[in-house]
Amino acid sequence: MKRWWRARTLHDRLSLLVTGAVAAAVLLVSGGAWLTVREIQEGKVSAELLADAGTIAENPAQWLATQSTRKGPDPGPGHKEIGPCWQIIDETGAVIGGSATPLPVTDTAAAIAAGGNEETQEVVTLGPGDYLMLTVPVDGGGAVQVALDQDPDKRVLALFAALLAVGCAAGIAGAALLGRTVSRAGLAPVDRLTEAVEDVAVTMDLTRPIDVAGDDEIARLGRSVNAMLTAIDASRSAQRALVEDAGHELRTPLTSIRTNVELLLAVERQPELAHRLPPEERAQLLHDLDAQVRELTTLTTELVELSREEGSRETIEQVDLAEVVTAAINRVSLRAPGLTFDTELSPLTVLGRPGELERMAVNILDNAAKWSPAGGTVRTRLHADGPGGARLTVADNGPGIAASDLPHVFDRFYRSTAARATPGSGLGLAIVAQTAAQHGGAVSARANRPHGTVVTVRLPATPAG
Repeated sequence: MKRWWRARTLHDRLSLLVTGAVAAAVLLVSGGAWLTVREIQEGKVSAELLADAGTIAENPAQWLATQSTRKGPDPGPGHKEIGPCWQIIDETGAVIGGSATPLPVTDTAAAIAAGGNEETQEVVTLGPGDYLMLTVPVDGGGAVQVALDQDPDKRVLALFAALLAVGCAAGIAGAALLGRTVSRAGLAPVDRLTEAVEDVAVTMDLTRPIDVAGDDEIARLGRSVNAMLTAIDASRSAQRALVEDAGHELRTPLTSIRTNVELLLAVERQPELAHRLPPEERAQLLHDLDAQVRELTTLTTELVELSREEGSRETIEQVDLAEVVTAAINRVSLRAPGLTFDTELSPLTVLGRPGELERMAVNILDNAAKWSPAGGTVRTRLHADGPGGARLTVADNGPGIAASDLPHVFDRFYRSTAARATPGSGLGLAIVAQTAAQHGGAVSARANRPHGTVVTVRLPATPAG
């Protein structure tokens, strides 16, 4: 049943729900009406029997005097008497008078006549019909029996039930038609939204928003879809820009590598031309190839880092940021043995990915080390930034960054005029900005006094332990 229900369209489900709800309401009201009418009829019959029996029981002698014996022949089993049938029985249960149709003296009736029980109702069969018989005691002994034919009431109830059944069928059929109409009208905005989304899926045109009107749930869904399309378009544009920039940046080292490799291959294929490439130039050429391959490897690694999806990233955990920065300083100091690393770190815990945080710190320190002069000092500070934050600052005493370049140093592939003559991809600080943003923080750069650059990363901190 569940599989069948899931296979229905939303239109069919809504139609069935509306039809089912109306059908349940109609059946419930009809059943209640029929039961109410039956109770009213039964109450009326009981009241009529009780009134007739009480009238006879008040003065049974008068009723016996007017009809002391049953007149005429037995009317037979097919006869029905008009009005209630009645009779009076004595203490022994013997009939001493009554209407033309005799009533059965049951054991219960005999017990009431003998003074043993209170009044009681019984259903008895007289001829072709069923009668409701009431037996009440008479003062001084004996009992009065009054019975009324139930067939007229049963016919009325049957007719009423038939009318209710016809009404229920008409109501359920109308509910089915109404449910179909309601589902079509109610889901028309959903159909339009579906068509618009399908059109976007076919055309791949993310720049054309879906028309949205109103403030209902469908309008909210439409606005959410538009926001999603805008985010997808921005992501696709950023991806396209990354690919284009990466292609441009990769083209330079690849062209240089290809040129150098072709030169080496030409010498290998024509040994007689080896004298044109002296050993010192050959060594320099191999050194350039090694540097270009390293640059290409770094660029590829950074591109992978920038394009990494959420599902392939590390698990978020509580990280001692001081330990992460210490590990980054140890790595960078091995690559820059001629520099002094002045460190002052306070133990602070942040919620994040340790590997990405360490790479962020390494990129900042690498950038500071690259621009620091020989024998220079790189100062690293990690302190609390207010009650719920951590502030990491890395300062160098290099030439600094021009004021016009400061707003762009964290852009992808951006390289200042002074940096274009040095190795690098222009992605290191972009990774720093991305990592800080992914951890709920921010990064900034400013000039150091009297010269150099200060890079500051602010991250939300958590209580230790």
